[in-house]
Amino acid sequence: MTDPLGPPAPDDPLLLIVDGANVVGSRPDGWWRDRRGAAGRLRDRLAAEGLPGHDGAVEIVLVVEGAARGVESVPGVRVESAPGSGDDRIVELAAEHSGRRRLVVTADRELRRRVSELGAEVTGPRAVLG
Repeated sequence: MTDPLGPPAPDDPLLLIVDGANVVGSRPDGWWRDRRGAAGRLRDRLAAEGLPGHDGAVEIVLVVEGAARGVESVPGVRVESAPGSGDDRIVELAAEHSGRRRLVVTADRELRRRVSELGAEVTGPRAVLG
């Protein structure tokens, strides 16, 4: 599969910021019964598969909120428990890393608009769920 984002920068890996609540909520698989468990399964999938179709280095940040807070980071995936809105934390991360390539995974239209204004690229949950 061809990487739709082109070649990575030589020194900085792509920063992949995943909207945990939005990605988990994109599939009706019973996630609402155990939000923390669903976020943990997403984290594990990201750690195992990374960003399918992207051959370069990737730094993965999974942002969780609400009942999913407390999911631990694992090698390959840093988990950020948003103290308030997950969307606001994602925007903060995109702004903090403005000097590098950022890809935000979400289907949330307003969040997509906010991070796009900061120069981040956006894609939907299928990018990481297959």
